[in-house]
Amino acid sequence: MNGMIEVARSSVQTWECDQMGHMNVQFYLDKADQGLTALALELGLGPTQARSAGVMLRAREHHVRFLREQRPGSPYFLRGGIVAVGDSGLTVYQEMVETVSDKAAATFLIDVECVDVASRKPQPLSETLRAGCEQRVEVPVHGRPRGLELTPPRPAPALADAERSGMLRTWQGVISREQGDDAGFLTVRHFMGIVSDSIPNLLALTGGSDRSKTPGVGGAALEYRFVYRGQPRVGDVLTLRSGLKQVGSKAYTWCHWLFDLETGTAVATAEAVAIAMDLEARRAIPIPEAMRANLEARVIPGLGV
Repeated sequence: MNGMIEVARSSVQTWECDQMGHMNVQFYLDKADQGLTALALELGLGPTQARSAGVMLRAREHHVRFLREQRPGSPYFLRGGIVAVGDSGLTVYQEMVETVSDKAAATFLIDVECVDVASRKPQPLSETLRAGCEQRVEVPVHGRPRGLELTPPRPAPALADAERSGMLRTWQGVISREQGDDAGFLTVRHFMGIVSDSIPNLLALTGGSDRSKTPGVGGAALEYRFVYRGQPRVGDVLTLRSGLKQVGSKAYTWCHWLFDLETGTAVATAEAVAIAMDLEARRAIPIPEAMRANLEARVIPGLGV
């Protein structure tokens, strides 16, 4: 389709699914990251060449749309290609596709740079890599932003900015070895995993609800945007602040700012469009009026990624 090539193929594992009964958002990014490595091989930067040169392709920013939930055992594959080549990086498009229906289950628009593996400092794209990017793909309609805008990111916030605005502390912890890559840097999967792990606390703090005691009602993300601003390492202490950006009829948009607690500097900013979900009917439900009134009162003006 559209000149894209297959970059991964697998199936959804039970341990990749959360209390909603579908694959957790962090594993979508994990699959996309694996797909990026396979795409790099097709472009002339295979694992052997990458290790020899001490470089790798790394996402600077992700835009993700979740189109169809993936349940345990679901077979899928990823396909992708190069959208554009700039002075300092690439724009890559990938989509996760249901094997049986051939319908897109999720899409990924990725701003990519080449970095030094040890330091994560940006490196110029090699001529070999540029030559491998001659064939381009177009982003299909279903892969384009819908509830979020891909405007230039805001200046990096500081922890003090989040505290002054009234954003909530929704997660805090130390990066474990399991969350780091071979060089000890936090993986893209676990950037998303931290935000995912924060949601039960976010709901408890904003609405007093406990997901463990409401088995029939849950939630799902429709769209995410992640901007990676730092490279936290194993042993670093991170803290997440979350706030509500806007409320719609069925969907609402949260902003999440992730900080190094020691320095107060932002290591990532993100925003997500989410819905409430009937877990038996497997469909979105309107926001109850009482919940809407509570959420609207919690909107923080000026939040952004």
